[in-house]
Amino acid sequence: MHKRPQEITEQFIQILEQHLNEIVAGNEDTFLEIRDTAEKLFIHPTHLSNTIKETTGKSPCEICHDMTIKKAKELLANSNLSIAEVATMLTYDPSNFTKYFKNRTGLTPSRYRTMLLQNNSETITIF
Repeated sequence: MHKRPQEITEQFIQILEQHLNEIVAGNEDTFLEIRDTAEKLFIHPTHLSNTIKETTGKSPCEICHDMTIKKAKELLANSNLSIAEVATMLTYDPSNFTKYFKNRTGLTPSRYRTMLLQNNSETITIF
């Protein structure tokens, strides 16, 4: 694989991670469009989409969804935030977030959190 497509992909993911962190921090309230990200990388949106698909096998939107779900899982696992608060933090309406999360993971956010708590309590051994 050529070096430049890999660089573009790494920069794309870095920009998305930074932006997602800004969303969670409350400094941004909308997700970036592909054209916004392409502009930051000084390339055409079509070139960005094609490069991402070529290097990862996924579309930029799929990667964004994957990263959003990963962040949602982190927030659900490592905070006392309610599911509605996690949804709002990620710019979702709570009812839409539950559908979105279930569609992507096969579990509702509530079920995901319950399973994590069950697994954590089962793995604790007292000597």
